[in-house]
Amino acid sequence: MPDFDAIVIGGGLVGAAVAYGLARRGKKPVVLDEGDIAHRASRGNFGLVWVQSKGIGVPEYQRWTRRSSEAWAEFSAQLLDETGIASGHERPGGVTICLTDEELDKRRRLMEQLTAESGATKFEYHMLRHAELKKLLPAIGPQVAGASFTPYDGHANPLYTLRALHAALLNHGGRYVPNVRIDRIGAAPNRFTITAGGATYCAPRLVFGAGLGNKALAAVVGLNVPVQPVRGQIIVTERVQPVLPMPTLMIRQTLEGTIMIGESREEAGFDDATSPEIVHTLAERAIRTFPFLRTVRIVRTWGALRVMASDGLPIYEQSREFPGAFVCTCHSGVTLAAAHALHYAQYVIDGALPAELTRFSTRRFDVRAAA
Repeated sequence: MPDFDAIVIGGGLVGAAVAYGLARRGKKPVVLDEGDIAHRASRGNFGLVWVQSKGIGVPEYQRWTRRSSEAWAEFSAQLLDETGIASGHERPGGVTICLTDEELDKRRRLMEQLTAESGATKFEYHMLRHAELKKLLPAIGPQVAGASFTPYDGHANPLYTLRALHAALLNHGGRYVPNVRIDRIGAAPNRFTITAGGATYCAPRLVFGAGLGNKALAAVVGLNVPVQPVRGQIIVTERVQPVLPMPTLMIRQTLEGTIMIGESREEAGFDDATSPEIVHTLAERAIRTFPFLRTVRIVRTWGALRVMASDGLPIYEQSREFPGAFVCTCHSGVTLAAAHALHYAQYVIDGALPAELTRFSTRRFDVRAAA
């Protein structure tokens, strides 16, 4: 008899969300986690639950992202009820700030494309000029040309969400094994044996939710997961009185009062250090957007590594060679946490991914299939 119903490799937001989803459905998963020595995106995440900008040219991604955003309120409420830990989720809508008319025109075209591609789901948005935007965000500066707004966007606290997922997992009878490396993966169809940290774990289901680690780990079961690190840097200020009633793509105020400034994208390999040049660029744009920030003190900066496929889309697949082995990889671990817990976990139990996720298959990276 297997020890567990599923083994999940990776204890960050992606792996923990899937494991929690399995446990709340009565399954017994074990999470094998390398711990904080891993390049864990969860601990450096900006915290947006973001819909606009997702899925341009790929309507399947837009629909999946919106589905998760719609489920986040239920997901957050469940975690609070089960653990007493609040995720900090709010969904007041969100804006993407444009400082120039050129940025605003480009943004309008992108939003029009999202709407055209949304089909029957109807994508609601508004383009706001400076005066209209100032009614929503009185603190904007005179250099802001306008913004796009959608009601689907929000934000959450990634660290509290991760803590709640781990607590809920344990409450439902799951097991969490920290600070272990995977030594060996034994695979047969619907039968997997993992050796890690001197112990052996067996289960009929295996989920690779280890972020950047999935590239090497999932290859053992024949899954091609070509992810690469993309660094982002973040600035956090001291606490100030509530001034931003909704998040923007690059600036948001947390429930605790701090202002987070981010959204850099850098090809830096596995270097997650910060750089004065990027921090200066982020701060300069933030001050142009919200001039009050000029007098607010910075208390911390950090860098973190996104888990990115070459096309920016999630990777969802079941091994054809070893059925029962699944990969779940994305760079939007916060946004998609609800979908992973409330939907993807059920697909793992069912032993099959639905047609709606076919667009995210690893087969898109197969040159022969694309030829």
